[in-house]
Amino acid sequence: MLTQLTRLSIEADGRYAKTEELQFLKSYFQSWEQRVSAYEKIRAAEAQIINRVETKLRTLDPNLFLNAAGDFTEVWRRDIVQVLRYAAAALLFNEHDHLREGLLLWHNTIAKSYQFDQTCKTTFEVMPEVIEQYLTPQEALLLHPILELNLIILG
Repeated sequence: MLTQLTRLSIEADGRYAKTEELQFLKSYFQSWEQRVSAYEKIRAAEAQIINRVETKLRTLDPNLFLNAAGDFTEVWRRDIVQVLRYAAAALLFNEHDHLREGLLLWHNTIAKSYQFDQTCKTTFEVMPEVIEQYLTPQEALLLHPILELNLIILG
């Protein structure tokens, strides 16, 4: 949304914006309450979400948090909190590009260099199921493209 507003302010400089140019604002504000609600629910349940994802991952593969250097659970927890917070902000502001360019591409490079690839892939396969337990279907529908982006880039 912020990127689109910036682009609109440049493109419509010195003139009135056309109706079709304003459409993104209409759709954004129609989903505003759901975005805020989902953001607040994720914020309030962050620790529970992370714990449930970790538990589910350990059930799927008890060795998922091990690499040549040892157990990297604490690094995973720190990183996944950061990714979840960025995802929630991307949901709130409808800023998928900022999420992709600002965090996910950087995190992907780090994950590959430390051989966290499989852990990332499995995390973002499991995370949607866990988070959706905290959201209404409409809120989950808004979050789904962001979680899919996480899986595509980090998985």
